[in-house]
Amino acid sequence: MAKQVSATYGEALFELAIEENKIDSLYDEAKAMLSVFSENEELNKLLTHPKVLKEEKIEFVEKVFKGRISETMLGFLVIVLKKDRQSDIEKIIKHFIGRVKEYKQIGVAYISSAKELDDAQKKKIEDRLLETTSYKEMEANYTVDESLIGGLVIRIGDRVVDSSIKTKLSAMRKDLIRA
Repeated sequence: MAKQVSATYGEALFELAIEENKIDSLYDEAKAMLSVFSENEELNKLLTHPKVLKEEKIEFVEKVFKGRISETMLGFLVIVLKKDRQSDIEKIIKHFIGRVKEYKQIGVAYISSAKELDDAQKKKIEDRLLETTSYKEMEANYTVDESLIGGLVIRIGDRVVDSSIKTKLSAMRKDLIRA
């Protein structure tokens, strides 16, 4: 249910951004809003507290964000609060950001390696990903996982390319057990 809520409201915000030709500005605001909500646990507690009246929550949001974000984004937040969907705000914003990235053809890759990669290696990987996908831009997130022994594990959406030595050794082990 929560996924449907975030998708419904996120899509509505995305369609509004397209309609008003504000994709870039609302995308930037959404990223900033996401960091505000994820960094301020007290804000989330206040907005989701059952004893705080809906009108007080709306008044608080208007007071805090008016002049700092666009009227479009502020209006959207107010609608979310009026519909009692405040617990889904972060998910809604994440869905919206994901849709904008899709629209702008920005791929998000999660890359794990056995050791820290230098800038030249990262650039080479990102260039290769852009060549082999339909994305125009790549947002790469790197992590180190020493258990991989060597090679890389790359995840983009629901696609995974695992060229790690760990996986190859595991496959060889299975083959030897079968033999």
